[in-house]
Amino acid sequence: MNRQGELLWYKNEAQDWNEALPVGNGRLGAMVFGRPLYEEIQLNEDSVWSGGKRERNNASALENLPRVRELLLDEKISEAQDIVCECFCGTPVNQRHYQTLGSLFIGIDGDADKITDYERNLDISQAVAKTVFTLDGNWIERTVIATNPDNLILVNIKSHKPISINISINGRDDYFDSNTPVSDNEIHYCGGMGGKNGIDFFSSIKVCADGKCKRSGSLLRAYDITEATIAVSCRTSYYHKDNFESIAIADTQKIAGIAFSELLSRHIADYKSYYGRCSLNLCDNSSGASDLATDERLSNIKGNNDNKLFELYFNFGRYLMISGSREGTLPTNLQGIWNKDMWPAWGCKFTININTQMNYWCAENCALGDLHTPLFDLIEKMRPSGRATAREMYNCGGFMCHHNTDLWGDTAPQDLWIPGTQWPMGAAWLCLHIWEHYLYTLDKDFLKEKYETMKEASEFFVDFLIEDKKGRLVTCPSVSPENTYLTESGTQGSVCAGPSMDTQIITDLFNAVISSGRILGIDEEYGEKLSGMLERLPKPEIGKYGQIKEWAEDYDEVEPGHRHISQLFALYPSAQITRRKTPELSKAARATIERRLSHGGGHTGWSRAWIINMWARLGDGEQVFENIKALLSMSTNKNMFDNHPPFQIDGNFGGTAGIAEALMQSHDGGICFIPALPKEWESGKFEHFKARGGYDLSLEWENCKPKAAIIIPSKQGVCRVMSENVRVFASDTEIETERNGDITSFEAKADTVYKLLF
Repeated sequence: MNRQGELLWYKNEAQDWNEALPVGNGRLGAMVFGRPLYEEIQLNEDSVWSGGKRERNNASALENLPRVRELLLDEKISEAQDIVCECFCGTPVNQRHYQTLGSLFIGIDGDADKITDYERNLDISQAVAKTVFTLDGNWIERTVIATNPDNLILVNIKSHKPISINISINGRDDYFDSNTPVSDNEIHYCGGMGGKNGIDFFSSIKVCADGKCKRSGSLLRAYDITEATIAVSCRTSYYHKDNFESIAIADTQKIAGIAFSELLSRHIADYKSYYGRCSLNLCDNSSGASDLATDERLSNIKGNNDNKLFELYFNFGRYLMISGSREGTLPTNLQGIWNKDMWPAWGCKFTININTQMNYWCAENCALGDLHTPLFDLIEKMRPSGRATAREMYNCGGFMCHHNTDLWGDTAPQDLWIPGTQWPMGAAWLCLHIWEHYLYTLDKDFLKEKYETMKEASEFFVDFLIEDKKGRLVTCPSVSPENTYLTESGTQGSVCAGPSMDTQIITDLFNAVISSGRILGIDEEYGEKLSGMLERLPKPEIGKYGQIKEWAEDYDEVEPGHRHISQLFALYPSAQITRRKTPELSKAARATIERRLSHGGGHTGWSRAWIINMWARLGDGEQVFENIKALLSMSTNKNMFDNHPPFQIDGNFGGTAGIAEALMQSHDGGICFIPALPKEWESGKFEHFKARGGYDLSLEWENCKPKAAIIIPSKQGVCRVMSENVRVFASDTEIETERNGDITSFEAKADTVYKLLF
């Protein structure tokens, strides 16, 4: 075990939920508090949501659409927003929201004053959480895993001397039907949310112990044990309409007679098949700080260096991806699958004006592209609803979604909040993840399967875009996500025509559909139509502060330090602005970030994570370093969860993506090694990162310069490396290369190992 870069560990139990440690198998999640004598393990299942599918499209929107557009183009903002607030909101206003499953409690008989030698930890190289302590001279170890092969949360307790324990389950603000033992070693815990097509859940808690078990009221008690394993299952009517109860019971029954060591072994093997795909090793410059407990390291990082903490943060992001998003599950929401509340912040839904997308920024380059698939599944679920919303609210073809969706794929506007609600770009941005997956894999079968989805998203904008007074094609009505502008007349507004982010997303979507049609040899006429429309879309422009303009007009921001920097979508995750191709726009992008930061920007965890990726794209390693330190010191909880505040998981994934982006990029015409390396990371190596074009990359660097790299292509083609001083070898034989400026290219064969020496 790498205690520095792969272990979270603490000297004290968690004082609250933000200090507890997460485990998950993609569908089931748990937060482990590590309390010695009265442990709490808070539970989640990814489909335990507040109710059934709702039809929420506002029937008043379509008849008011022409008037709203007229008012916005005439800059009569307040009148337009009054109509939008009433006639374009969802009916009802809210989508369904995520909920907690409850908490498992495990008591151990004993005197708390006699506890010594305490430690709790989470080994992210194996996905195993442990709490160890001595109770009155008796050594006790409690292990918690969320096993995907066996679809269970498992708690194993070992004791050097016999102990007695009790087990119970409760929670959900009393929104459950039963938590009563049904035998001496099993509890059935069940309930749900009523209403049409509401979701019901059923959980079985079964105890296997080497001592005597007995039911006692709402508790299970196990006496004189030296080992016990508690198995927790949960199944819902969302996944299994008619037989979820029997499946949940079978889940716990099937492990009877199987040693915990065997269950643990197959859990670790399954997890490592994902976690072991790539690795990062940064030089240790911590002067011993990397040996401190994790909370002490986080407190220490603001004024000190600890590269191994950055490494741990990178690995923790990969751990959360594997634990929170598996094939066949729901995608990660605002909190992944770890949520303690019945009414969580922002509903713990899929917020798709950046947060859900950010959750998957590290999927492809960290070799976890197959864990991207739950997001693609959600997009497919959104298509029927999105067609209805496009037709009923806007009289448009195709499909669309606003800034939130839920497990049912609801696409109507969410909330009654002018700065965020009326944004028609959610489905379009999500569909760009389909194209990104293709760029990394070059999987034509996947592209063929998903082409119609991207095309249908583009068809909405073929109908929705209107001509502004300058003859440009713009979205209307829309917003620049969650921001507010100030007109020259002093009017404040959010709803507008043609915010910059919208046209940037549409540009990428149209180009993806055009390119896909060419790759697949289809839809040439439609591609030409989109090409013609692309010419009329606004391009990124530089405003009066030297910044990239956020709106079609050069408005001031009411809040210059706003957390969203939506106009820089073109810089990241898009590649419309790059240092090589658009140097002036890159300079303006830098000015945009500096302006935001100078006014207090980056104050939320996910916003800081986005800024890290932007600095990486601008090639500024020192700003990458300073902003990662800021993310860890100001926006990270003791358990390393991102702190918005409150907890949102997007900052974890965005931070992991930013570290990878600093070490390797592939968006600007070739592979670029250590494009934004902080000088503090002077030496190190990474193995098996993925790059666009179907490449597997490994690199070793010293003195802040590349030393040697390995490139393994998955497809045949020309490989381009952004370096003018590199030699390429295949089977120890140097091969011919071509140099064009600072790009070295060579003809690469699939599955061949190429070694590069710099």
